[in-house]
Amino acid sequence: MPKLPLVVVIPTKNEAENIARTVSSVIEHAESVVVVDSHSTDDTCKLAAELGAEVVDYAWDGRYPKKKQWCLDHVRTDLPWVLFLDGDETPSPELLAELHALFAAGPPTVASFDIPLGYWFAGRRLRHGHTIVKRALMDRTRCRFPEVGDLDAPGMGEQEGHYQPEAPSAARLRAPIEHEDLDPVRTWFDRHNRYSDWEAWLELNPAVKERVRQVKTRQGQLFHRAPFKPLVSFAYAYVYRRGFLDGRAGLDYALAMSFYRWQIALKARELEQQQRP
Repeated sequence: MPKLPLVVVIPTKNEAENIARTVSSVIEHAESVVVVDSHSTDDTCKLAAELGAEVVDYAWDGRYPKKKQWCLDHVRTDLPWVLFLDGDETPSPELLAELHALFAAGPPTVASFDIPLGYWFAGRRLRHGHTIVKRALMDRTRCRFPEVGDLDAPGMGEQEGHYQPEAPSAARLRAPIEHEDLDPVRTWFDRHNRYSDWEAWLELNPAVKERVRQVKTRQGQLFHRAPFKPLVSFAYAYVYRRGFLDGRAGLDYALAMSFYRWQIALKARELEQQQRP
């Protein structure tokens, strides 16, 4: 089977626990696999290179472009099509088959593709309570990550926040990317503690918050305006999306996301108090 005419870009920092599985899942399928690493202190780069991936060092200068847009601008620019994978993600076999069929017909006319995310939490695949799509596949000549105005926000740093690249057209693939983090669950809470700093800052910067909302693929205006977001989040994941069918992991995930929304609200109130005369 011919290789996919694209570069798989894997932004990393300290992903030694996961990177071998991620690189192995695509190294035989893609024309190029590039790990773009932000000064990992573990064996991320060594493991990726041993499996055949190209490793590129990255250092953020504190300005735009952030990391993923930098990748679009600088990594294997001879290949227009880019598939982004996190260091703990792998394309499902069904997705690889779908991609081979897609490119067998020639370069797609659509500029980007949204791909569903198969999410794992506490060691179990969530089939009900978690639904996300990521704009992970794109033609770099027609797509760009927006500059939303969040350089002063804490929590995200070099990475684009929870927003997607802008594209003149988009379609959706059916098969998922599997997001299964092998690190202990405490790392999920560490990350979301940082993310909640960013989200709290957005609450006090409504113009930036609205710009971010416009380039998300998973939240509408209604959720952003809803009161009691921790309760709404729990009810949506556990009841409306039937997360209870995922057993204990479904309950744990719904509670964790509710706690995340509570963190955002609490931190936003604290920031507001600090800014009062």
